[in-house]
Amino acid sequence: MFFADSREHFFTPLTGKYRAVVAECLRLLYQRLYTDLRDYGIALGREQLLDIFKEAIARAPVLDDADESDGEGRFKNQRELAGFIVNRLLEHGWLEKQVDEASLQSSYGFTRMGRLFTQPFADSQRNEFRTRNRNTRNTRNSLQAFYDRGEVHDLLDAYEYSERIISDFTDVIADLEERKRQLVREVESRQLVQQATDEFFDFMDKVFKPDLEVRLSADSVEKYRDQIADLVTRIRRKRKYGQGDPETADKDWRAVMELRLRQLLPQRVVPGSSLLEGLLQTIEARLKNACETMLPALRRALNTFTQRADIIIRQLTYIHSQGNDDIAGLCQQLSGLERAQQDTVLDAHADALSGVHLGLIDPGQIQLRERRGKRQVRVNVDDDPALDPEAQKQLFIQQALDQAFSVQGSGVRQYIHAALAERGSISSRQLRAESAQELLCLARAIEVGALENLSSRFRFHIHQPEGILHASPAVRDGPYFSARDDYRIELIEDAHEQSDA
Repeated sequence: MFFADSREHFFTPLTGKYRAVVAECLRLLYQRLYTDLRDYGIALGREQLLDIFKEAIARAPVLDDADESDGEGRFKNQRELAGFIVNRLLEHGWLEKQVDEASLQSSYGFTRMGRLFTQPFADSQRNEFRTRNRNTRNTRNSLQAFYDRGEVHDLLDAYEYSERIISDFTDVIADLEERKRQLVREVESRQLVQQATDEFFDFMDKVFKPDLEVRLSADSVEKYRDQIADLVTRIRRKRKYGQGDPETADKDWRAVMELRLRQLLPQRVVPGSSLLEGLLQTIEARLKNACETMLPALRRALNTFTQRADIIIRQLTYIHSQGNDDIAGLCQQLSGLERAQQDTVLDAHADALSGVHLGLIDPGQIQLRERRGKRQVRVNVDDDPALDPEAQKQLFIQQALDQAFSVQGSGVRQYIHAALAERGSISSRQLRAESAQELLCLARAIEVGALENLSSRFRFHIHQPEGILHASPAVRDGPYFSARDDYRIELIEDAHEQSDA
């Protein structure tokens, strides 16, 4: 369970007015511990930790939209706030304190969960571009190495790389959507038009074209799909394990790999199923989803992104052209003058305006289209009409007849069991029917001789004397049947089951 022990309120430090400060402290501490900024020769003590947090506090803002009653309070200086943040992160399972038993010196670091949840804060602030993705090729290469050398770690690497294929597609689609929304927000402000233009073309040149060009060509899932499928088929068909060694020549290669996987991953073992086959099927399913689902989704996202970029470029071009074109303003000024003043100004600039041609719209080409009316669709569900008395009567009669002549197998067994309760053996001639239900059970009494009609210990046994097997029905004096067979029903105990008990 995740929320247990010290992690019961794990995300509490990221709430309140100091949440941005805590996030910055975690990010800066992560850089000092797990990047090239770390000094590996010195353990991180409390003073060094407070210095890191004071630097982060100076960078991050304090959000004043939180309630003062949350217990965070106010602090006189940055050192007090840094100490408060350290104690809170220790309390809720983000950091841990380690004491050297020899020197009795304390050092601080992330817990395992604290490091995993802090990594996104550090990754979100990186300014470097994403590296070229090679997960499809890595999946193929790892499967080839597993087939050639028989190392199960290569198969596990292929399993991990195949999972990253899907996550890479998801990341690229999300990145495109975020970049599209960012462009729209920046273009809405005329002060950021030049910045939006520069960032857009910088993204297209350095990220969009190189990364996606590799993904859709050199690392395309469609390109390597057949090769990976062929490797999976060859792995399934591989038989001999030994190579020149007589002791291992007769061993089955897949059985050896299955045994190694079970020893390496005991928590993944499911009784009755192959761990090797499960990993191969998962790799195939992921590759199929990448080709048939994620790749078309990426192409649609690219299409919408380029369309939006085209619209943005047209909008930027129009805004730029409007900044140097004052025709609309000049016409507005002329409209405010008198007719004589307008003629004087136009005559003075007649030569300069000789190239201007005024065109009017042909009224004959203007067509008014009628507004299409909305279709009204009834979504209400009509209730079923009530049945008339005659229909209700027929329905009641049909249900009564169905119930009257319905006999379950359990009812037949109970009827025979009641007749055998005293003697353990009875002839069909001695069976009596005192109700319609018992009459139906009498007619179907021979069915209890079916296999496994009771438990594994007791069963019904039905037999006839050999002298009357081919004779006519022996019972002819019954009140309900004109003739019926005479056979004997016994309840016997299986001797084999009795000896086992």
